[in-house]
Amino acid sequence: MKHIEVPVLICGGGGCGLGLSILLADYGVKSLAVERNAETTDHPRAHILNTRTLEIFRQHGLADEVYRQGTPTSGMERISFRTSLGGDGPLDRRLIGNLDGYGGGSLHERYEADSACRATNLPLMQLEPLLREVAEQRAPGSTRFHHELVSFEQDEGGENGGGVTSRIQDHDSGEEYTVRSRYLIGADGGKTVGRALGAEMEGPRNLRKMVNTYFAGDLSPWIDDDGVLIFYFINPDGRGQWAGGGLVKTGPTRWDRHSESWVFMRELGADDPDEIDETNVVTRMRELLRLPESFRPEVRKIGRWDVQGVVAKKYRFGRVLLAGDAAHRHPPVSALGLNTAFGDAHNLAWKLSLVLAGRAPDALLDSYESERQPVGARVAEWALHGFRMRSLIDQSIGLAPGQTDANRKAFERLYSDTPGGATARAILAEAMNIQRIGPQAHDMEIGYAYEQGALVPDGTLLPPRDPMAGIYHPVTRPGSRLPHAVLAREGKSIGTHDLVRPGRWTLFCNLGSWRSAARAAAKKTGIEIDVAVIGARGDYQDIEGNWKRLCQISGGGAVLVRPDTHVAWRSKDAPAKPAEALADAIRAALRL
Repeated sequence: MKHIEVPVLICGGGGCGLGLSILLADYGVKSLAVERNAETTDHPRAHILNTRTLEIFRQHGLADEVYRQGTPTSGMERISFRTSLGGDGPLDRRLIGNLDGYGGGSLHERYEADSACRATNLPLMQLEPLLREVAEQRAPGSTRFHHELVSFEQDEGGENGGGVTSRIQDHDSGEEYTVRSRYLIGADGGKTVGRALGAEMEGPRNLRKMVNTYFAGDLSPWIDDDGVLIFYFINPDGRGQWAGGGLVKTGPTRWDRHSESWVFMRELGADDPDEIDETNVVTRMRELLRLPESFRPEVRKIGRWDVQGVVAKKYRFGRVLLAGDAAHRHPPVSALGLNTAFGDAHNLAWKLSLVLAGRAPDALLDSYESERQPVGARVAEWALHGFRMRSLIDQSIGLAPGQTDANRKAFERLYSDTPGGATARAILAEAMNIQRIGPQAHDMEIGYAYEQGALVPDGTLLPPRDPMAGIYHPVTRPGSRLPHAVLAREGKSIGTHDLVRPGRWTLFCNLGSWRSAARAAAKKTGIEIDVAVIGARGDYQDIEGNWKRLCQISGGGAVLVRPDTHVAWRSKDAPAKPAEALADAIRAALRL
């Protein structure tokens, strides 16, 4: 039987697995990703890529191509709730409400101040091939599709203190081979690795059954707003929002009303007598959207999934670690599934690189769980809140399942020029405002902070967080994401995140005297440290006072940032022995 040795084996060739493969390649770590499917996904599925993910992509040279292929800001300004797309009845094509989303519309200025990166929309069926191509470019032979992880065993013996022996089946040839790796990463959506480990998933399951239909068709005659990314429909003759549906444009080249393809989302109600399939889905779409018989879309794929909100109690099992959907699965509210998976990969990659290079102990990987598991748990909790809030729209209008006549009268009242209509619209406006929990979760995207892990706490408290996650408060408190500040060098603008390079630590300070301390600390710890001196005589000028406003240190202080742009340590004032303080901080963060 053929045998392969590689430092890291990744089970799963989806967004998370391919993303981790790319990041590891950038750190000089050899890995092998195996995926049981023959090709990348043929369904759009996840599609919105948020600010934090684009920051990661920018750091690793992926953002430009993602932006080139994805939706421009003008095509994802709003989320819109309507009664129908077509039709000419008195309740057809009526607006229920709009929400600005993902940095569009009224959110633009605030989001732009907090990051150099904007969100975009690129369906997974377009993103995965891009990630696969990049992974192969940066590490030829690092991905194997139609190869399935059959079993694995880990041990603590052998060279380098143990590892994992995995059995892989090549479905093209039918042959099996073994892979010996130091670590195995389960990025397979929980299909194989987590189950074999007996990983305990906490949270509710089987809450709803959803059906997504990917189709090609021309909807431009019925669309009047090119800035809407997602339409949600509540048909007055239907049974309310969850028996309604949604529509997402998926390009791939046009991102306005002329989008070549779309995804139609609909819940299969508990009392629904029919299974939605290729034979009736077009009829269902026409009925809900009020479209004529002349609309004949090409159905390309139907996907079914159950709504759940679960998170793994543990992310680490010895030399096996879980990431992405293998660790957390939840409703797509706020589009935090795939984005959180990329955050997992970003956190894990730099730690694996140091451990595998012998520059940090295996114990550093414990911090992956202590940092990312609380993020996954919070995201799952948040998404469930948002999922449940959708029903408030039904309730505010006065809808009830199966009550067609009463529901139609409720809509007639809503749009009537009567005191009751005015009250109904005011109540609906309140319910619509709560729906911002989905597309305006700015603080959930970039404001999460690690309390325990590869960092040195300084005893300060996080500022109060917006319980609706709309407002992000930038801080340099250890564990937090480095605040974005626009600096200048030689007449050109540059952001603080652009100064943090893959695989390197960065010390932000206001005095050049920290350079010698960083060199001494690097010698003592073996960690490479870039120094960014900000000030009139420094490397970068704080022309608009952005850094001074956000850094939360005195003129003699410093902020040490990890390769994943999270703060590891800060000294608000100049320590008596800067080199020793900096070296001690690195040792503590890395558990040296």
